[in-house]
Amino acid sequence: MQVAELLDLDHISCNTQSASKKRVLEQLSQLLAANQGSLSQNQVFDSLLSRERLGSTGLGHGVAIPHGRMKESTATLAAFIKLQDGVDFDASDNQPVDLLFALLVPEEATEEHLQLLAQLARMFSDDKLVKQLRDSPDSRSLLTTIKEWQGQQ
Repeated sequence: MQVAELLDLDHISCNTQSASKKRVLEQLSQLLAANQGSLSQNQVFDSLLSRERLGSTGLGHGVAIPHGRMKESTATLAAFIKLQDGVDFDASDNQPVDLLFALLVPEEATEEHLQLLAQLARMFSDDKLVKQLRDSPDSRSLLTTIKEWQGQQ
């Protein structure tokens, strides 16, 4: 599965305001739980927060990949937020984070989870792509940029 296949416009937010790591995790939880009758925003938030407590998912260079596993989830879900201003995310380079790609996977999907995280790490290590994402004016252009990049891989 490709990360671009997991995204649609309902799960992307562009130029979002957020004051803290906790608040942006809440916003990602809201996006991930949208249209998912079996999952609540609180369940998703608890999963993402539990993973963050193990260590920050901030990769550095303004990027984070919050992720979690859930028993209640039967499908892999993704959400992407581009913040208007970065927030402290306890990243290894101490830089504020403004690009966040969240993943939520079923509890038993270990291999898929690792493959998706590896794809995201490759994606966000592409400086040209990261610049294009930061320059994107809206959710539609963010989605297009990610799909085009993925199509070239």
